[in-house]
Amino acid sequence: MSRHQTSIVAELRERGLRVTAPRHAVLEWLIGHPHATAEQVHRGVSTRLGAISKQAVYDVLSACVAADLVRQIKPAGHPARFERRTHDNHHHLVCRGCGQIEDSDCHIESAPCLQPVHDHGFEIDEAEVVFWGLCRTCQAKARQAAT
Repeated sequence: MSRHQTSIVAELRERGLRVTAPRHAVLEWLIGHPHATAEQVHRGVSTRLGAISKQAVYDVLSACVAADLVRQIKPAGHPARFERRTHDNHHHLVCRGCGQIEDSDCHIESAPCLQPVHDHGFEIDEAEVVFWGLCRTCQAKARQAAT
Protein backbone atom coordinates (compact mmCIF):
# COMPACT_ATOMS: atom_id res chain seq x y z
CA MET A 1 0.00 0.00 0.00
CA SER A 2 1.41 3.42 -0.97
CA ARG A 3 1.80 6.35 1.43
CA HIS A 4 -1.26 8.07 -0.08
CA GLN A 5 -3.35 4.91 0.23
CA THR A 6 -2.33 4.42 3.88
CA SER A 7 -3.03 8.07 4.61
CA ILE A 8 -6.48 7.92 3.01
CA VAL A 9 -7.42 4.82 4.98
CA ALA A 10 -6.28 6.51 8.20
CA GLU A 11 -8.14 9.74 7.39
CA LEU A 12 -11.39 7.90 6.70
CA ARG A 13 -11.11 5.88 9.90
CA GLU A 14 -10.20 8.96 11.99
CA ARG A 15 -13.41 10.63 10.79
CA GLY A 16 -15.50 7.56 11.58
CA LEU A 17 -16.14 6.70 7.93
CA ARG A 18 -15.97 3.19 6.56
CA VAL A 19 -13.18 2.59 4.09
CA THR A 20 -14.89 1.76 0.81
CA ALA A 21 -13.52 1.52 -2.71
CA PRO A 22 -15.55 4.54 -3.93
CA ARG A 23 -14.46 6.74 -1.01
CA HIS A 24 -10.85 5.72 -1.40
CA ALA A 25 -10.92 6.25 -5.17
CA VAL A 26 -12.54 9.70 -4.93
CA LEU A 27 -10.10 10.94 -2.28
CA GLU A 28 -7.10 9.55 -4.14
CA TRP A 29 -8.23 11.00 -7.48
CA LEU A 30 -8.79 14.45 -5.99
CA ILE A 31 -5.17 14.59 -4.79
CA GLY A 32 -4.02 15.04 -8.37
CA HIS A 33 -7.08 16.93 -9.65
CA PRO A 34 -7.93 19.87 -7.38
CA HIS A 35 -10.93 22.08 -8.14
CA ALA A 36 -12.73 19.27 -9.97
CA THR A 37 -16.46 19.23 -10.59
CA ALA A 38 -18.52 16.23 -9.47
CA GLU A 39 -18.81 15.28 -13.15
CA GLN A 40 -15.03 15.30 -13.54
CA VAL A 41 -14.62 13.26 -10.37
CA HIS A 42 -17.14 10.75 -11.70
CA ARG A 43 -15.29 10.37 -15.01
CA GLY A 44 -11.90 10.07 -13.28
CA VAL A 45 -13.06 7.56 -10.69
CA SER A 46 -14.94 5.52 -13.31
CA THR A 47 -11.67 4.86 -15.13
CA ARG A 48 -10.27 3.40 -11.89
CA LEU A 49 -13.28 1.52 -10.56
CA GLY A 50 -15.28 0.76 -13.65
CA ALA A 51 -19.00 1.17 -13.15
CA ILE A 52 -19.89 3.69 -10.45
CA SER A 53 -23.01 5.80 -10.50
CA LYS A 54 -22.94 9.58 -10.43
CA GLN A 55 -25.12 9.41 -7.35
CA ALA A 56 -22.50 7.30 -5.58
CA VAL A 57 -19.87 9.93 -6.37
CA TYR A 58 -22.16 12.71 -5.10
CA ASP A 59 -22.77 10.70 -1.92
CA VAL A 60 -19.03 10.18 -1.37
CA LEU A 61 -18.29 13.87 -1.97
CA SER A 62 -21.06 14.90 0.42
CA ALA A 63 -19.82 12.57 3.17
CA CYS A 64 -16.23 13.71 2.67
CA VAL A 65 -17.19 17.40 2.78
CA ALA A 66 -19.15 16.77 5.99
CA ALA A 67 -16.13 14.94 7.47
CA ASP A 68 -13.80 17.80 6.43
CA LEU A 69 -11.76 15.55 4.15
CA VAL A 70 -12.77 17.56 1.08
CA ARG A 71 -13.46 21.25 0.63
CA GLN A 72 -16.31 22.35 -1.62
CA ILE A 73 -16.13 25.72 -3.30
CA LYS A 74 -19.04 27.28 -5.17
CA PRO A 75 -17.93 30.08 -7.47
CA ALA A 76 -20.96 32.08 -8.65
CA GLY A 77 -22.19 30.95 -12.06
CA HIS A 78 -20.05 27.78 -12.02
CA PRO A 79 -20.65 24.24 -10.80
CA ALA A 80 -19.38 23.34 -7.34
CA ARG A 81 -15.75 22.29 -7.23
CA PHE A 82 -13.99 19.95 -4.84
CA GLU A 83 -10.45 19.81 -3.51
CA ARG A 84 -8.47 17.93 -0.87
CA ARG A 85 -6.74 21.07 0.43
CA THR A 86 -8.45 21.68 3.75
CA HIS A 87 -7.33 22.98 7.14
CA ASP A 88 -5.44 25.97 5.82
CA ASN A 89 -6.19 29.57 5.03
CA HIS A 90 -6.26 29.88 1.25
CA HIS A 91 -8.51 31.54 -1.28
CA HIS A 92 -9.26 31.07 -4.98
CA LEU A 93 -8.73 32.90 -8.25
CA VAL A 94 -11.45 32.22 -10.82
CA CYS A 95 -11.18 33.10 -14.51
CA ARG A 96 -14.32 34.76 -15.85
CA GLY A 97 -13.47 33.48 -19.33
CA CYS A 98 -12.72 29.77 -19.03
CA GLY A 99 -13.56 29.03 -15.39
CA GLN A 100 -10.01 27.97 -14.46
CA ILE A 101 -9.48 28.02 -10.69
CA GLU A 102 -6.17 28.46 -8.90
CA ASP A 103 -5.30 28.56 -5.21
CA SER A 104 -4.05 31.75 -3.62
CA ASP A 105 -2.46 31.53 -0.19
CA CYS A 106 -3.59 34.17 2.27
CA HIS A 107 -1.06 36.65 3.61
CA ILE A 108 -2.26 35.93 7.14
CA GLU A 109 -1.68 32.35 8.17
CA SER A 110 -4.59 31.94 10.57
CA ALA A 111 -8.25 32.25 9.68
CA PRO A 112 -10.10 34.49 9.33
CA CYS A 113 -7.86 36.80 7.37
CA LEU A 114 -10.51 39.52 7.13
CA GLN A 115 -12.66 41.10 9.79
CA PRO A 116 -16.00 42.80 9.07
CA VAL A 117 -16.54 46.35 10.24
CA HIS A 118 -19.29 45.06 12.55
CA ASP A 119 -19.50 41.38 13.52
CA HIS A 120 -23.12 41.59 14.83
CA GLY A 121 -22.18 39.26 17.68
CA PHE A 122 -20.88 36.48 15.43
CA GLU A 123 -17.82 34.49 16.45
CA ILE A 124 -16.08 34.50 13.07
CA ASP A 125 -13.82 31.59 12.22
CA GLU A 126 -13.51 31.86 8.44
CA ALA A 127 -13.64 34.38 5.60
CA GLU A 128 -14.25 33.14 2.08
CA VAL A 129 -12.58 35.23 -0.59
CA VAL A 130 -12.87 34.62 -4.32
CA PHE A 131 -10.81 36.72 -6.69
CA TRP A 132 -12.30 37.10 -10.18
CA GLY A 133 -10.50 38.06 -13.38
CA LEU A 134 -9.03 36.62 -16.57
CA CYS A 135 -6.29 34.01 -16.69
CA ARG A 136 -3.31 34.60 -18.99
CA THR A 137 -4.78 32.49 -21.78
CA CYS A 138 -8.10 34.36 -21.74
CA GLN A 139 -6.28 37.71 -21.55
CA ALA A 140 -4.33 36.79 -24.68
CA LYS A 141 -7.52 35.70 -26.46
CA ALA A 142 -9.22 38.98 -25.51
CA ARG A 143 -6.28 41.04 -26.79
CA GLN A 144 -6.23 39.02 -30.01
CA ALA A 145 -9.98 39.48 -30.52
CA ALA A 146 -9.62 43.24 -29.96
CA THR A 147 -7.03 43.60 -32.76
